[in-house]
Amino acid sequence: MRKAPQTTLKPISDINLTPLMDLTFILLITFIITFPLIEQGIPVNLPKATTSDITEQKSRTVTVDRVGGLYLDDVPVSADQLRVRLVELRDANPDVSVMVRADESLAYGRVVEVLKMLHAAQIVKMALVTEAEAR
Repeated sequence: MRKAPQTTLKPISDINLTPLMDLTFILLITFIITFPLIEQGIPVNLPKATTSDITEQKSRTVTVDRVGGLYLDDVPVSADQLRVRLVELRDANPDVSVMVRADESLAYGRVVEVLKMLHAAQIVKMALVTEAEAR
């Protein structure tokens, strides 16, 4: 009669990383897909113009929607709150840059009001965001 060897079985103490890697890749893909949607949170019809590319840097966004509502980084604010927040931003970082997004159907005077607020807060790095023209 033949006997099986008498060896003791050792428990596996290694962690299986495959499910963790799968989860990491799923989260990465989810963030890659949703990040552009988060960045363009307020629906605004931007005017079309010939533009140059903006270098990637940490900037803040002021949005003026179709009815003249103001948003700072997708958070609704009043004109007075925006003035205060812009001064706070400049005090925290004198080199802060602000992107101004405004609906193309908006009266020009409303955009100028926002630019005046930026000037009063002594923010000198600003840009008007537009859509690229179709060529």
